[in-house]
Amino acid sequence: MPHFILRILAALVVATPLSVPMAQAAASDYSLVLVETTYPFGSGALLDLRLTDRRTDMPIEGAVIFATRLDMEPDGMETMTTPVVAVPTEEPGHYRFSADLTMDGNWQFSVAAKVQGEAETVQVQIVIEVQP
Repeated sequence: MPHFILRILAALVVATPLSVPMAQAAASDYSLVLVETTYPFGSGALLDLRLTDRRTDMPIEGAVIFATRLDMEPDGMETMTTPVVAVPTEEPGHYRFSADLTMDGNWQFSVAAKVQGEAETVQVQIVIEVQP
């Protein structure tokens, strides 16, 4: 094979999309929000968390949600916590949790999510209001 053809083939291999690293999204490219931020006092509150890609407004499925914490830090009672339990859901991009809201006031829901294929972790702290 002539030498110039080998150079052309080598240049094509270098220019193929497989050799170009894929750009990863930043954590800020994702939106992690609670559908509702006001809840009644009591047990069994369902917290519906929605994860979307801000660039496309598409729901993100298959994320790993971890580091969930629900406490009353906004009202100066950081040590007042309640367990958060994952609840199955069929809705794409939604992640549900059950919690007992044992006191009225402002609670903070801290969540971290790992989106598949992304290096950064999406983290939020959302204040919810619990009414008597």
